[in-house]
Amino acid sequence: MSSPITSARFSVLDRSRIREGHTGPEALRDTVRLAQEVERLGYHRFWVAEHHGVPGVAGSAPTVLAAAVAGATRTIRVGTGGVMLPNHRPLVVAEQFGVLESLFPGRIDMGLGRSVGFTDGVRKALGRDKGDAEDFAAQLDELLGWFRGTSPTGVRARPAEGLTVPPFVLAMGEGAAIAARAGLPLVIGDLRDRDRMLRGIDHYRDRFRPSVWASEPYVVVSGTVAVAATPEEARRLLVPEAWSMAHSRTHGTFPPLPPAERVEPLAMTARERGLYESGLAGQVAGTEEQVAHALESVLKETGAQEVLVTTSTHDREALLDSYRRLAAVAGLDGGTTRR
Repeated sequence: MSSPITSARFSVLDRSRIREGHTGPEALRDTVRLAQEVERLGYHRFWVAEHHGVPGVAGSAPTVLAAAVAGATRTIRVGTGGVMLPNHRPLVVAEQFGVLESLFPGRIDMGLGRSVGFTDGVRKALGRDKGDAEDFAAQLDELLGWFRGTSPTGVRARPAEGLTVPPFVLAMGEGAAIAARAGLPLVIGDLRDRDRMLRGIDHYRDRFRPSVWASEPYVVVSGTVAVAATPEEARRLLVPEAWSMAHSRTHGTFPPLPPAERVEPLAMTARERGLYESGLAGQVAGTEEQVAHALESVLKETGAQEVLVTTSTHDREALLDSYRRLAAVAGLDGGTTRR
């Protein structure tokens, strides 16, 4: 009987985090290099994200970055996790993915989210407001219609019309219901809030309607996974992101990722310390054996077909080592057993 781990697909989402002492352009090049490495390790897909006006994130144009990733790789699926549809006109999104699929046929994924800008200033600059997220279902229908040639405008999306670019919905809560009604695969996180994740997955499966895009529910669970030689080393991989998230919640801006050794001795307020410790808690992190046990539990509980790993840290070599170790745990072609 096969293990849930070896039966599941494993994929990577890299958010192009900027690191202290490094630049945004370096972060983008790091993303492309990471894609090449995880392709060699045998991961199924590699996705990039969309953020606007965030000091610690360089990835603001996901379809552009996806093109660079696809051009630098040969076999791995490439896509977005995701394009935030309320920020864009569906026709333009269809055209962009049509171009990507035309250039890299059979390798492009269209991951779509319903978030709008992080701050009032960003939303204003994008010409959007918080209420635009409420139109996500209609925006999604319009976008998919451009690929099928069903737009009532009489306009044809070139070169998207007639192409098949697999769509995914990134969601929690209401977004899971939208994915179910549209008959699309669901990407849901995070791994720390298991109860909420399970409620979303159950809601999705109960209400799923088969479509031309998917005949049955398909669930991708996403979150941080950190693997190292010792539990302590794995925990250190989590430190930069945990601190940056705590800082953003208390100062209103997400900073570049600091090295773990700078964060660990820092004095923090009680609120900062609580948020920081919360960011470290409940993640899938540890040695190969510990992570294998945790992932087995996640996959049994959720019945997910795929794990999308979203780990970010300052030490890029330690991050790559984590992905190597995880590939071995997952039994991927390029994974090697580490001792």
